[in-house]
Amino acid sequence: MTDYNSHASQPPLTMADKALAGAHRKRKEVIPDAIVHLSTSFNNTIICIRKGGDTLGISSAGACDFKGTKKGTAFAARVAFEKAIEKAYDKYRAKYKHNLGRVEVRIKGPGQGSEQAIMALKNKDIEVTQILNITGVPHNGCRPPKRRRV
Repeated sequence: MTDYNSHASQPPLTMADKALAGAHRKRKEVIPDAIVHLSTSFNNTIICIRKGGDTLGISSAGACDFKGTKKGTAFAARVAFEKAIEKAYDKYRAKYKHNLGRVEVRIKGPGQGSEQAIMALKNKDIEVTQILNITGVPHNGCRPPKRRRV
């Protein structure tokens, strides 16, 4: 007859054994609710908040009635980001029946609006799980103009 309770005859685990057993566990991966794409340039800031293939909210500094050089400012980026977050919050709540809690931020470009946009996220009580910089880096760049002859 097979003894199915053979594990009951083993001695109980000590604290050191429990610590070693916990060291081999995988780290729990935090899955974000949405991904924030933040494209900043010196002239404008474009924000797109997505979940999968669905765009939850999109906005830009130009869409928030900033014109000319004011579009490239950090304040314009913050206003555009708050507008995009409001759109995304409402659409996410209507579709998924709970609040937008965790997001991953992907920043692209050299503009000054990225820091202000992330600060706006913290004011909305949304947890940022990861911040990635996906700015393209040229491997050799464009060909420089020919030398000037005087």
